[in-house]
Amino acid sequence: MKFDWRNNRDFFAGLLYILTGAVGMWFAKDYPFGSALRMGPGYFPSVLGGLMIAFGIAVLMMGVKNNEKIKGNWSFRAMIVLPLAAVLFGILMEEAGFIPALAALIPAAAASGREFKWLEVVLLTIGLVILSLCIFIWGLGLPYQLIKGVWGY
Repeated sequence: MKFDWRNNRDFFAGLLYILTGAVGMWFAKDYPFGSALRMGPGYFPSVLGGLMIAFGIAVLMMGVKNNEKIKGNWSFRAMIVLPLAAVLFGILMEEAGFIPALAALIPAAAASGREFKWLEVVLLTIGLVILSLCIFIWGLGLPYQLIKGVWGY
């Protein structure tokens, strides 16, 4: 079987991982690295970039070995709806707070797919809002206002 790099899914995914890791390491090159015990500002992006490159090489090699083809077509709905959902989230974070922004982002992003089911989206929204509150607000202590003007943290 002949290797066709133009339609190879894992080959391009590996290249994207390698490129992302290299760009992250390049941006971190001027920051002090530090050590594992006393991390400098360049430590995390450098280590993460190195892991991305290693993972990218592994995925690229799997693509060369398996030669799996890219399936499907472009989703123009997703290309329009997902950026609009991200903009909506950013605006609502400032104007309405963390909970309303998440509650709008999740259904808006889910609407970009073809298999949109209201019950699943509502349950997913409730679960992700609760999980996000636990992780970002209470776990990490990020200072986001939960509901603007009503309920702050």
